[in-house]
Amino acid sequence: MSDDQKTAEKSGRLNQKIRTRKHLLQAASRLMSQGRNPSLEEIAEDALVSRATAYRYFPNVEALLVEASLDIAMPDPDTLFAADKSNDPVTRLERADTAMHEAILANEPALRRMLMHAMQQSLLSDSEEEPPARQNRRAPLIEAALAPVKQQFKPAALPMLRRALALVLGTEAMLVFKDVLQIDDAEARKVKRWAIRALVDAARKE
Repeated sequence: MSDDQKTAEKSGRLNQKIRTRKHLLQAASRLMSQGRNPSLEEIAEDALVSRATAYRYFPNVEALLVEASLDIAMPDPDTLFAADKSNDPVTRLERADTAMHEAILANEPALRRMLMHAMQQSLLSDSEEEPPARQNRRAPLIEAALAPVKQQFKPAALPMLRRALALVLGTEAMLVFKDVLQIDDAEARKVKRWAIRALVDAARKE
């Protein structure tokens, strides 16, 4: 097997694991919306995966239910930008950041628990073949924000811009502002707006 084939196979396995994880979260959300407090086994059955598979992705039902509730609370990219006709990347990215920022503030305790579970799972993992410890929610928002304005950047600059923006949008930024820098919410929003503009400007210069 060639290196390209091995890379493609590895990528395919990772994508399948991401889909399986997403199916488990969606199944948990469906069962909770019915007013139920489902077990991990019930969620696995609804997601059409085995009990053993479910335990590979989540150490216990609490971790799964916490993240499923966050999945519901996070902004949906299609809905967020449905009526947004702006062609300014900064405006669009600030819209994505504001929506995620508000969701993070409203769900901070649950997000901290989710991060705790993810870190515990990462410590127990000893292989690159392990399922992802977290669902990627910020990348779809960033992609939706940049989709209509991609032509404003050279193609080579876009991957770096997306990755750099992932450091600004998300729970980790909240932890830095609150736990490390100990600044208030207004100042945190100001810093993030500055960072978004700076990153967009840097990508344009490339």
